[in-house]
Amino acid sequence: MTFARMKRGGLIAAAIASLLAGPAFAKVTVLGWPGGPEEAALRAAADTYNAKADVSDDNKVELLFFNRDGFWDKLQADLAAGSTAFDVNLLATYSIGRYAPFMEPVELSGEAKAVYGDQVLTTMQYEGKQYGVPTDLSLHFMYYRKDLIDALLKDDAAKAKYAEISEKHLGKKLEPKNPDEWTWDDYAATALYFTQAVNPDSPTRYGTVLQLKNLLFNMMVFQSLPRAYGGNWMDESGKITVDSDAYRKGLETYKMLYDAGATPRDSLSYEFAEANAAYASGQVAAMVQWNAAASELMSKEKSPAVGEVTETIAPPAGPEGRFTHIHGLGFGLNKNAANKEGAKAFIAWLSSKEAALVYARNSGAPALTPEVVKEVAAERPDLVKLGEFAGKYGYVMNGGTSAKALSVYELQAKEFTGYWSGQQSLDDALKNTEKGMSELLK
Repeated sequence: MTFARMKRGGLIAAAIASLLAGPAFAKVTVLGWPGGPEEAALRAAADTYNAKADVSDDNKVELLFFNRDGFWDKLQADLAAGSTAFDVNLLATYSIGRYAPFMEPVELSGEAKAVYGDQVLTTMQYEGKQYGVPTDLSLHFMYYRKDLIDALLKDDAAKAKYAEISEKHLGKKLEPKNPDEWTWDDYAATALYFTQAVNPDSPTRYGTVLQLKNLLFNMMVFQSLPRAYGGNWMDESGKITVDSDAYRKGLETYKMLYDAGATPRDSLSYEFAEANAAYASGQVAAMVQWNAAASELMSKEKSPAVGEVTETIAPPAGPEGRFTHIHGLGFGLNKNAANKEGAKAFIAWLSSKEAALVYARNSGAPALTPEVVKEVAAERPDLVKLGEFAGKYGYVMNGGTSAKALSVYELQAKEFTGYWSGQQSLDDALKNTEKGMSELLK
């Protein structure tokens, strides 16, 4: 073999090796949130994207899911280690600052502003840069059985029983109200009234469902109660303020409802899926739950026992007003992505109107502008309320976007669940929480 032929063969071999090693033959791997409507929506979006004529086989999307438990810690460890196992990864408002050093800012489609609006786009921004596409906005609805509440409001004997129950358990006589006028005490009284262990004549076994598992996301559901009484993580000077009357009120309310049997006894193991299953059984009158559950619980096909009689409102009010926790989930670019160009193309498409409507029609919860949400309002009325409630009642705790925010939620979950389960006193739960938060947020 001549030198020229050897050289030419070597060049060809090198070119082939380069192509095989490069991103051209690499799929776009997307790390998503496992289970629930977020996964369903992402799968639908990936299928739509992969079916597009201008998406080559080399740049089609493959999905990857971690377990929920420990998800965010594993993500941080993988990003910090320079992992190339995924090109695009999940982000949350409360964690962008934690992951930004290991990610790259992204460029969204020219439609993004018209689809989401400036306010929603900022939920995926950090230090003035866009780090992700805000695919899902999360806040809380009060889900309730309209048929049961309507019957209660028309029945004088039932009203008298309601007043008797509220006086016994809450220390004051209350009258049934339209749920949109509920305070947290009205919610508690209603939950007790519709609990057979308290009221044997109740048409449902349980008045509510509390998500009491030692899980950080359950703290997000819980904290709107103390927030309505003025509770916050810290004051403007940075002093931790959780050991307060507001948090005591919230924790004691949950404990009272659990001890009275107003929520299933195994609620200490409940999170999103278990709470939905309990409510969908037809044996629950009302519950606070993520807005993402609406497409399941308000569907007569998916939840035949309750779908046609369920309504949603914002969470109840307290002395300081009406509040709902809010955060955004989205997708950003791993700095060490193996297929960076393919990942950028998918992210750009994900911020388009087409992608947003796919998400909306497949159980996702994008916060869309009024002009865009009109296209899905008939099939997804919850998305109309999503934008409305976020603007009126949404809040972020002081310190809720810090690098240690998730660790704070984990600490609260451990200590508060310990109180609800009877393993420690209220005083100890608050003292331990405040001490731990002082270390985390110092």
